[in-house]
Parts: sequence; C-alpha cells; structure tokens
Amino acid sequence: MKVFTFPVDEAFAKKNNEMLKDTKRLQVSAVVFGILLAIAAALLFAFLGVESPLGLIGGIIALTFALLCFFLAVVVPRKVGGAQDLYDTYPLAPAVIAEVNERDYVLMALVNTNVNPQAPPRWGAALRTVTRIEGIQEPKLGMRVPVAAVQGRRSVGDQEHWDEISPMPIAWGTPDQEIVNTARKAIPEDQWARLEKARRRLDEVKDTKFNLLVL
Repeated sequence: MKVFTFPVDEAFAKKNNEMLKDTKRLQVSAVVFGILLAIAAALLFAFLGVESPLGLIGGIIALTFALLCFFLAVVVPRKVGGAQDLYDTYPLAPAVIAEVNERDYVLMALVNTNVNPQAPPRWGAALRTVTRIEGIQEPKLGMRVPVAAVQGRRSVGDQEHWDEISPMPIAWGTPDQEIVNTARKAIPEDQWARLEKARRRLDEVKDTKFNLLVL
C-alpha cells in the first residue's frame, strides 16, 4: 500500500474531516476539564489551606491533573498534524460501506497491520463510523470508498503490528471528485476483492477492542 498524494483543501477538510473534528473536540474537552480542575485546586487551597492535608494534597493533585489537561490540549493537535500531513503520511486503502444506519454508516477498510511496510502484508479489516462523505448522497452497502489508513496505536507486547487503524476517506480532504475517482482506481482490484470477502465478518470486527480484525 502506497500513500496517495494530492493537494488537500485545508478549509474543506476542516469542515468535513470527522477525524480532525474529533481531535478538536478532544482539545476543547481537555481545556474545559483543565480549567475546572484548576478552579478546584484554587478552592481547596483557599478554603482548606495548605495546613490541611486534604487542602494541600487535594490541591496538588487537582493542579497536577489540570496542567496535564492543558499539556494534552497543546500536544495532541500537534501530534495528529494537519489534513495535508495526515494524507501525506498514511497509505491509501480500499474501504466499503459495510453497514447503513439511520443517521450514519460504517466503513470497513482493508488495511496492512504491519508496522514495517516492506514486510509481506498482514491484512486486517478496520472499521470507522461516519456521518457524511462528500459525493455520497445515498450510502449503499458495498459502495467503494478510497481512504487513508491512519495508524493509531501499538501494544507494549507487540511493537511489530498496529492494534488500531482508522479509515479516513480521501473525500474528506477535497471536494474534487476526480481526485477521489483517481484514488479509487489506484487501488488494485485484488484488494477490493479481498475486502469484499471480509465484509461478511462485520460482526467479528465489531467485537474486537479497537475495531480491527486480523484476517
């Protein structure tokens, strides 16, 4: 699997890329929680005083966690990067609509779970629930959606394989459907066929901890 490089429309991605929106929500939540903890620390110090074990220890703990929240609010967006960085980093992968719900639908992507991209592929099926993708007016089962396979986390006991990979549609990065079609055609047909066979294992993928099943 290779990276599909294209000029990302940053304004469009900011509005449509649900992965970036998740990061923004996490950042806002961290700031709000940090402020509440800082207020709690100030109240403990003010009303109980540092002479009180509860005031001193409780205030220090609350202040420590507040600083941690502020740290995460700054670090997480930088670690995730912008839309162009994401699409330029993670490999192109095939995905299909595997489930259609009333207000959203589920993408299943065929992904390589190997950390080393030069090793023979260790295929897996990864899921992500989405609410909207540009160009899809009426989502239908089996509809092909080219995505970038955003690798998330690895376990301490297995650094050679990814435990979580999230499909990020190419159409979240550009309104140009010709670019999306080019990405779709760039994916080998045998990968689409392998993914179609995996679609029947949707419930198995859902039962995994991080929505990633090794095939």
